[in-house]
Amino acid sequence: MNILETILQSQNGNAVRQLGNQFGLQPDQTQAALAALVPALAAGFQRNMTSQGGLDSLMSALASGQHQRYLDDAGSLTDSSSFQEGNGILAHVFGNKDVSRQVAQNASTQTGIDPSTLKRMLPLVAALAMGGLSRQSNASPGTGAPAGDLMSMLTPVLDQNRDGSMVDDLLGLASRYMGRRPGSA
Repeated sequence: MNILETILQSQNGNAVRQLGNQFGLQPDQTQAALAALVPALAAGFQRNMTSQGGLDSLMSALASGQHQRYLDDAGSLTDSSSFQEGNGILAHVFGNKDVSRQVAQNASTQTGIDPSTLKRMLPLVAALAMGGLSRQSNASPGTGAPAGDLMSMLTPVLDQNRDGSMVDDLLGLASRYMGRRPGSA
């Protein structure tokens, strides 16, 4: 199961309902927001995992945190600590607030949801994504391949056109963040 599916199906969709209720979104709008935001987070997680020390850092964060609670108890999304933790995740994954703003703006273009709503939602989506990664890493302890297990959650979200290659999808994602369409000069 990929990270987006894990979030959408958690507690029979309760986390998604809770998230939508917090931001005044209908269920289809919340799912569209997640479908637009999670790939950017997945790309950030993947980029961090492949950097020097990135996988060790992520595994340490997954082992020391209680990230799975966001999937197991949707009520935890209403705690102010959830926003703080989500903002910490975003700082690590994206590096700065400008990237988060751009991710929200691009998601707004895709979904029609106000970018300020998506920007406020993004920390909680990051917490949910980290919860999905935590669930995956806990589901396969001792397999000796944590990177492969986590990548298996990220890759389907990143290979959106299901052609077996993430390269074209990542280039498209990157070009959207830079304000260009793929193939334009």
